[in-house]
Amino acid sequence: MNKQFDTAIVGAGFTGLTAALELARQGQRVLILESDTTPGGLAGTFEFKDGVKIEKFYHHWFDNDVYVPQLVKELDLEGEIVTMPSKTGMYFNGRHWRLSTPLDLLRFKPLSFFDRIRLGLLVLQVRRVKDWKAIEHLSIREWLEPLCGKNVYKIVWQPLIENKFSVFSEVVNAVWMWKKLVLRGSTRDAKGGEQLAYFKGGFGRLAQAMVDEIVRFGGEIRFSEAVRHVIVQEGHISGLQTDAGVVNAKQFLFTPAFPVIANICEGIGQPEWLAQMRRVKYLANACLVLELDRSLSDTYWLNVNDPGFPFVGVIEHTNFDSPANYDGKHIVFLSRYLAKDDPLWSYGDQEYLNFALEHLQRMFPALDRSWISDFRIWRAEYAQPVTERGYSSYVPGRETPFSNAWISTMAQIYPEDRGTNYAIREGKAVAHLMLAQQNK
Repeated sequence: MNKQFDTAIVGAGFTGLTAALELARQGQRVLILESDTTPGGLAGTFEFKDGVKIEKFYHHWFDNDVYVPQLVKELDLEGEIVTMPSKTGMYFNGRHWRLSTPLDLLRFKPLSFFDRIRLGLLVLQVRRVKDWKAIEHLSIREWLEPLCGKNVYKIVWQPLIENKFSVFSEVVNAVWMWKKLVLRGSTRDAKGGEQLAYFKGGFGRLAQAMVDEIVRFGGEIRFSEAVRHVIVQEGHISGLQTDAGVVNAKQFLFTPAFPVIANICEGIGQPEWLAQMRRVKYLANACLVLELDRSLSDTYWLNVNDPGFPFVGVIEHTNFDSPANYDGKHIVFLSRYLAKDDPLWSYGDQEYLNFALEHLQRMFPALDRSWISDFRIWRAEYAQPVTERGYSSYVPGRETPFSNAWISTMAQIYPEDRGTNYAIREGKAVAHLMLAQQNK
């Protein structure tokens, strides 16, 4: 006889883990089903062959984020938070430029002095927007170019937006950029520098701490168990068909990307609802993680604004969290957002490494393959939701056609962009919604 759970949650990313923890603390019998082998979703960790652990995709949080440190405090792990200044820069026209402080900006000679001032004042202009829906009908270019000027947009913003959103760069709405600029502008210290935070040992370690706490409260988590479809009776879901059998529960929460949920509910959910979920577009991500025996530079986050460089930036993690925490190794992330029909998506690992090194050596001519101790390439099919014009009018809400099922995904964090801080926020919110519904 199948065990009956109060709540079954699909996905062990931070939204699913947070919701499960909230529900388990209230005495619910909770089950999480995760198709991957580890918790954390995009923030999950892996081991290089020498045992060094790091996230599959780069992660940090800002010092003004609320929900990550609140969760860490609840887990009595506050001593595991490290806060450090961020060293940021830009590679442009064959040269590295430091862009961590206002003084660095004033020295950024690719822009005229007048344009440097315009760029510096941009955050003040952005803060004047109080109602984000007033700019939701505009693309990033349509909104940002009149504020900062065509030259600033072309040199500073256009390359980053094109690398971030690939074929969708001209259709993403202005709200995405507005929220980024507002949040980044509020993380500066008294000297104009930026403070970032990290969890010792990585976000995967934090995810495992959540798993342990859920289990301590009587919850259960099953890894490598994919959900194939739902079983529906009289307008509500009675069970989930997984690779290992049927899971029965009173309530259900789905946290994967919308297309994954639509596939699970195919042939059972209302056609209009399924079409609404498939209306939201996504970009995939291929992330190359390099383990090196020496550093590339002293910059943590190096935006690359040179035309033709196929990555969002060069993120040298160990210029943020010390190499001493990684057995003296230096960890570098190279992230590329792309459509699934991009030929790069089908590259094998060695082919992808060769492609990446060809470009990376343009920036760092001394870089030699002998520096590489190990490497991994991680691929996420639904890494970045594409928030087109009018996104709030078509993105699905938490409710489903089923009376006992809800959705909470990173595509619903809007107007904020996807991120661990907001995944935790949404996990708490949907758990409270489910508890309130059950107590009616």
